[in-house]
Amino acid sequence: MRITSGMYYNNVYGVSNSQVGKELFDVNKQISSGDKIQYAKDGVSIFSETMRLDNEINILGQVKESTESGLKVSKQTDTVLNDFQTTLDRFKTLLIQGSNASQNDTSLDAIAVELRGLEDHFRNLANTSINGKYLFSGSDVDTKPISDDGLYHGNAESMEALLDSNVRQQYNLSGANLFLGEDITIKRNITTNIQTINLSKQYPDYEDLDTMLEGTEEFLTAEDSIRDMMGDIDNDVDTANPKHFFYISGTQSNGNSFREKIAMSDEQSVGELLEKIGEAFGNTPEVDIVNVTLNDRGEIQIEDKFQGSSKLDFHMVGATDFSNSGLADVNNINALDGAQTDFKRVIEDGYTPGLFVKEFVKSDYLPTDTGITTDALVYDRTQFEKDGSTLTGSIAQINNEDNSFATSSTKISEVAAGPLDGETLQLQGTNINGAAYDVSINFSSTGTTFSPDGGVTNYNIYTVDAPRVAVPAEEMSYQQLLDVVNMVVTDTLPASTSEADYDAAIKASSYKGASSLTYDGKLEFNEFNSTDTKATLSMFDQTSGDFSASGGSIITFNSNNALTIRDPKNDFFKTINAMIEAVEENKLYPNSYTGSQSRNLGMQNAIAMLDDLQTHVTKSHSEIGAYSNSLTRALDRVTLLEVSTVALRSSVVDTDLAEASMQLAQLILNYQAMFASVSKISQLSLVNYM
Repeated sequence: MRITSGMYYNNVYGVSNSQVGKELFDVNKQISSGDKIQYAKDGVSIFSETMRLDNEINILGQVKESTESGLKVSKQTDTVLNDFQTTLDRFKTLLIQGSNASQNDTSLDAIAVELRGLEDHFRNLANTSINGKYLFSGSDVDTKPISDDGLYHGNAESMEALLDSNVRQQYNLSGANLFLGEDITIKRNITTNIQTINLSKQYPDYEDLDTMLEGTEEFLTAEDSIRDMMGDIDNDVDTANPKHFFYISGTQSNGNSFREKIAMSDEQSVGELLEKIGEAFGNTPEVDIVNVTLNDRGEIQIEDKFQGSSKLDFHMVGATDFSNSGLADVNNINALDGAQTDFKRVIEDGYTPGLFVKEFVKSDYLPTDTGITTDALVYDRTQFEKDGSTLTGSIAQINNEDNSFATSSTKISEVAAGPLDGETLQLQGTNINGAAYDVSINFSSTGTTFSPDGGVTNYNIYTVDAPRVAVPAEEMSYQQLLDVVNMVVTDTLPASTSEADYDAAIKASSYKGASSLTYDGKLEFNEFNSTDTKATLSMFDQTSGDFSASGGSIITFNSNNALTIRDPKNDFFKTINAMIEAVEENKLYPNSYTGSQSRNLGMQNAIAMLDDLQTHVTKSHSEIGAYSNSLTRALDRVTLLEVSTVALRSSVVDTDLAEASMQLAQLILNYQAMFASVSKISQLSLVNYM
């Protein structure tokens, strides 16, 4: 086959023109768009890598946005807690000033006014918001966390920022942790609230009333004798007979309760009594479970040696029989009813009837209608505190396992001091119509029941799930107990013992009132249709007050117990209020005989409590600071990764303008060379083409 000039022309111009033209078009497109490719077909590997990097950049952008948002909240929280700590410092300064003995009523009133102002400031700080979203409400950011009464209304949920795939960082501090949090390193500390005087020094001659005014008031010490504590009616020290008896009740830090009678003679020391109290709490010669001491006001203080428990509790009554007829030595504490509680009257009246009862703990709660007239005798049979339409118990229901507050779904057995099978819980008081009731709840492993008439009628406390049967004692929940309380107090008992009537009674009672557990685990009843309920309520173990029985109460809901100085659980605004009330009542120490609040801890203990609050806030502050640092590092990292990824994407898909320009120049030269060759072919004669 002969190669003609036409074929040569077509090969040089036709093919080369098309190829060079395409290359010129591609290079110009890269230069104008800045991208190496426009479509996947232009470069599959480049397209695939670009898509991967685009996805990575989007994820990094989301992480960056999430981190920046979280960091904004954590930094604002940090700023608020700075103000919290500054205000706490000022609060402490004022408390210390108030506890100075040189302060008069006017200056204390002025200090109290400023403290109330600081309380308002704390509340405002607690309700800080960003763009209408509250900082300390947990995840419920639209709810104002602290109401005017100091109660928390948020939740305990944490909010987290996305830092990486499956990596999250908390950035908020919920009010549940800040205002109601728990410090497991704190050891619970409790105290009696009756200041005890050395009676031997107050009454130098027990037989001569004329010398009573010659005595001095000196607080009792551990070195003083039991006779100094309980007094006497003559000047003879009786070393032969243990005529002084101390009835103690309480709860150990592990949740076990106890009830014990201690016999002491005149010459034994108060320190020996303190040792015996420690033994009741579980102290042994080798190991101390608690520290039992006497403070400088003659009040008994008990400190848990183990940290993280809120169970420790104590009550004590002292009884002395000056007639030596055995009146003070009883098995049931009710037998001490009617004794003289004012020692001065014992001397003035010639020690009639011969029995003296000494209080160590005093409560504002009144005893139930059981014939007891001496308030000191009542430990856990006290009526719930009444406030308008609400009745509230004083003892928090706390889980033995983890020290958490009980909820309606918690099993009673998880809080009780021992097995419930065979135990009886008594409910006494008046219902919302003013009628008296006396109801027993009988715990049984074969099915728990309650009876309003001494066992004549027994209602099953039914399980929720099928088959509907009487709930076994160890499985009964607080909700089932609350249902019974609500039916009893609202006077809405079942029409029969049937399951249907039981459910109907629960529903009917819910229209009249509500029984619940408060945020701090206390049982509460609220009547709906009255602002001043006629109802009263007390709930106690049927063996309460019986010192012949081994062990203590299986469970306690309200009591005339020792006051709490320190506890692992925090309640910020409740504690702040109690501190201010100590200043308002001019109480330097716990003293049930001064002021209107017999159970106020006083300014000295308030300072110790404030130290715990400051420590808790400082830990929370450190926690949010750690969150901010983590978020800052994460933000720096994600910003760097974002820049690196964008740069990497650019290296993959972006056009190198210098390289493209050189390539364009080369293609232009090639194109020009091609045309030069074509032009030479074009000069040939027609004969050359044939």
